[in-house]
Amino acid sequence: MPLQNRVTPTSEIVAVSARGLLMGNRGCLHGPDRKLGVPRWRSKAWLCCVLAYKDVQRDPMPPGRWTALFFLDEATALAAGHRPCGFCRRASLAAFADAWRRARALQERPRAPELDNQLHSERVHSRTRRQLTRQAMLYTLPDGAMVRLDDATYLVVRGRLLRWSFLGYSEPQVFAPTTTVEVLTPASTVATLAAGYQPMIHPSARAMQLRVAVAIEKLQLSIAPTQRSAIGRNLSISNGFSPGG
Repeated sequence: MPLQNRVTPTSEIVAVSARGLLMGNRGCLHGPDRKLGVPRWRSKAWLCCVLAYKDVQRDPMPPGRWTALFFLDEATALAAGHRPCGFCRRASLAAFADAWRRARALQERPRAPELDNQLHSERVHSRTRRQLTRQAMLYTLPDGAMVRLDDATYLVVRGRLLRWSFLGYSEPQVFAPTTTVEVLTPASTVATLAAGYQPMIHPSARAMQLRVAVAIEKLQLSIAPTQRSAIGRNLSISNGFSPGG
C-alpha cells in the first residue's frame, strides 16, 4: 500500500505508487501510524530536493521529523509552491534566486526566508488553506509554468500544453494563444521562469517534443524540395516547436 506522499501540481498530497524525479518536504505532516493528519505544512520552507544525496538512506516518514514528498518533476514541485532546497540543490537555489532577482530588478539575490515568505503568500489562501490560482492568457506564460484547463492539468512548453499525469506528459495540444487558463504556478515563480530559470522537466516532455519534430521532418520529406523550407517554417510556428526539437 503506497504512502500518502505524492504531490500534484494542484498541491494535493495523494497515495500513488509512482515516485517521480524529485522529493521534498514541508515539515512533519504524519503521525505514528504513518498517515497524514489535517495540516498540509508545518513550515513556510516548502523544499524541492534530489532523490538521493551522498548515499544517505532515508525513511520517508521518520517519527516526528519530516514527511518526504515526491514530485513527477520540478515543474510539478514549483506549481505546488515549492522551491529548490539550499542544502542538496545549492546551485539550483542560487539560479532560482538569481532569476527571481532579475525578475524583480533587485540589487541583491534574495535569501531563502524572503523567497519562502513571498511564495507562501501566493500559494495558499490564508483562511481556506486552498491553493491560490489566477487567470491568464496562454501566450503570456513562460515554459515550465503549469496550468489547468477543462479540469486537466498541463505543462506549458513553447506555447503548447502537455497534459500532466503521475507517470509523465502526453502529446502537446494546440490552443489559441489567447486561451484563458487557470495558472497553478505562483506568480513570483512564473516571473522567475520568465527571467530564465530552467526547471528539471520529466523526460516524457522532451519525448513529446521529438515526436512533433519527427512528424514535421517526415512531412517535409514527402513534399517537393522547393516547398520544404516554407512549410517547415510554418509548421514550426503553428506548433510552437522548432524542427530541431
